[in-house]
Amino acid sequence: MPIGAEFFADRSATHFRVWAPGRFRVQVCFEGGCEPVALHAEGNGYFSGFAQGIGPGARYQYRLDDEGPYPDPASRYQPQGPHGFSQIIDPDPFPWTDQNWPGVSPKGLVIYELHLGTFTPAGTWSGAAEKLEYLRDTGINLIEVMPVADFVGKFGWGYDGVQLYAPASIYGTPDDMRGFIDRAHALGIGVILDVVYNHVGPDGNYLPAFSSAYFSTHQGTDWGPAINFDGEQSGPVREFFRENAVYWIREFHLDGLRFDATQDIHDTSKPHILAEISQAVRAAAAPRSIFLVGENEPQETNLVKPVEAGGCGLDALWNDDYHHTAMVALTGKREAYYNDYRGTPQEFVSAAKYGYLFQGQRYRWQKQRRGKPTYKVERSAFVNFIQNHDQVANSATGKRIHELAAPGAVRAITALTLLMPGTPMLFQGQEFASSSRFLFFADHKQELAEKIAQGRVQFLWQWRSLRRPDVAQYLHDPCSIETFQLCKLNDSEVKSHAETYALHRDLIRLRRSDPVISRQAAEGIDGALLAPHCFLLRYFSSDWMNDRLLIVNLGEDLELNPAPEPLLAPPREMQWTTFWSSEEPRYGGSGTAPLETKDGWRIPGLAAVVLHPEPASHDVSI
Repeated sequence: MPIGAEFFADRSATHFRVWAPGRFRVQVCFEGGCEPVALHAEGNGYFSGFAQGIGPGARYQYRLDDEGPYPDPASRYQPQGPHGFSQIIDPDPFPWTDQNWPGVSPKGLVIYELHLGTFTPAGTWSGAAEKLEYLRDTGINLIEVMPVADFVGKFGWGYDGVQLYAPASIYGTPDDMRGFIDRAHALGIGVILDVVYNHVGPDGNYLPAFSSAYFSTHQGTDWGPAINFDGEQSGPVREFFRENAVYWIREFHLDGLRFDATQDIHDTSKPHILAEISQAVRAAAAPRSIFLVGENEPQETNLVKPVEAGGCGLDALWNDDYHHTAMVALTGKREAYYNDYRGTPQEFVSAAKYGYLFQGQRYRWQKQRRGKPTYKVERSAFVNFIQNHDQVANSATGKRIHELAAPGAVRAITALTLLMPGTPMLFQGQEFASSSRFLFFADHKQELAEKIAQGRVQFLWQWRSLRRPDVAQYLHDPCSIETFQLCKLNDSEVKSHAETYALHRDLIRLRRSDPVISRQAAEGIDGALLAPHCFLLRYFSSDWMNDRLLIVNLGEDLELNPAPEPLLAPPREMQWTTFWSSEEPRYGGSGTAPLETKDGWRIPGLAAVVLHPEPASHDVSI
């Protein structure tokens, strides 16, 4: 790496390099009384040098002139947390077994977002590794891990990381992280990491001690100053973040990254820092293929255009539009940022065909236009979900969707999500209707904890139903260990909620095994509205003789007679037969009769049904 501490076994020494422009003297100080080592000023703001006889396991900090000592900004490990000593780590001895792992490609993915601290009782990499076979058996082939860059406290979401190169010690050692990824690869599962390149956390941030140039003087974010990617002295800052991304891919064999809140990664340079990062990490991974996904609230599709075409080279974007319309359809609530959605069949059809619903139209909630066109963007580039860490927690109670909506409707929307041409994503525990809440939690000192609690109340005021003086007494304290414990999954519910688990497992198998649905509408897709709460999607096959119909009814039982909709017509000399239904008793449903009868179509309410064609050996007579 261009910065940090690296052990050279052939010299029995460690090389240190750090960027500290404006400083005159930089020393490496060691825990245990070893003599400090003065680093040489290179004349470009960097200081570097060797420490003889210092190797892996040694702990160190930097003294800047007469200030400090401070932990290394590029520390590979902080065994005592962000305020403590950095530790020299040699990544080379880890016994990787994934030499034949090809990486992951953008198509055919089913993503599973998890938070290490609540995914298992242990809340560690080792504990999570014990559940990898379960995820494989469920059908998951890509895990998205919420941020693990070290942060202050014993628990937290990770979006307030301050040591961007150091896996948080509360989850285990760097080799524990490597072991998790190596085991996942052995089971055919890829792993990507959520990284935060738009801000750093409020406690434990020592970057300003090394240089104020790390942060922008003209751009801000909702969480504090933006990173300086385009201002004075931004070159080393860009290098710091670019090499951080490369570091995760190279030293941990990660299969990609998820970039948090890219709208707050401010950069007027060309190429954009995200384009620079995407090229660098792909080069570092080669010949493995990797998957890069962004969160982008304004829906800037330029992010998924190739770098050579002026884009940023990402593979996919989170699709909040899909989540928002699904939530309105399931709950009937249209407060706050759900205000511009109706949850109608047309919105679902449009989401299946075009990804984003807002592609430049005016958006009342933000009083401005929203989104950019998605033409020529692959359908797999839209990550669809009905739960994620933000959206479950963005409520007063942190309840899951199965507690907020009718069971049949949840099953139907689950089927739609997992069979849509886009890339589906599940949030931990969703696959078995977890009863565990997912709330916002962060372990901070008292003064900061009080501000966080106040900020949570203010955030929830965007919901009219929560805009009341007594709302605070109903909220869980974000900085309480009890709040964190409430969010841990109860794995026994996989069996006690077996119907929901079977639904998800079977849908993922269907998505993978069906020769038409698995192609993610490569031959095209169309849809039609059948009633105010009912619609269909038709997946076309190469010869139009093996098409699939997905019919979703979010209302009451529907009778169609006549049915003047061409997309309902079966292929020539064929008839539609039920292939899969969300109303099967094994999923908690009440059964599914044939949909087409001699008296017309009878479509069950609160259900999703997949039909496939079979030879028409006799007329429909039921």
